[in-house]
Amino acid sequence: MGRFLAVLLGFAAMAAGLVLIIVSETFRTAFIQVVFGFIPPFLFFGGLVALVAGLSSIKDSKRIKKLEQETESK
Repeated sequence: MGRFLAVLLGFAAMAAGLVLIIVSETFRTAFIQVVFGFIPPFLFFGGLVALVAGLSSIKDSKRIKKLEQETESK
C-alpha cells in the first residue's frame, strides 16, 4: 500500500509542478532563475569530481606499473 501511495503522491506533485510552470508566469520566472542558478555550481563540482577521478586513475596506473616492474625483477 505504501508504494502505491508514494507513486500516487509523486504523480500528484509532478502534475502540480507542471501546472505551476505552465500557468503561473511569476513561478516560471522564478523556476528558470533557480535552474540557471544551479548550472554553474553543478558544472564546477561535476568537473571537480571528474578531475579527482582522473588523477586517481593516473596514480593507480603508475602504481600498477611500478608493482609489475618490481615483480618482474624478482
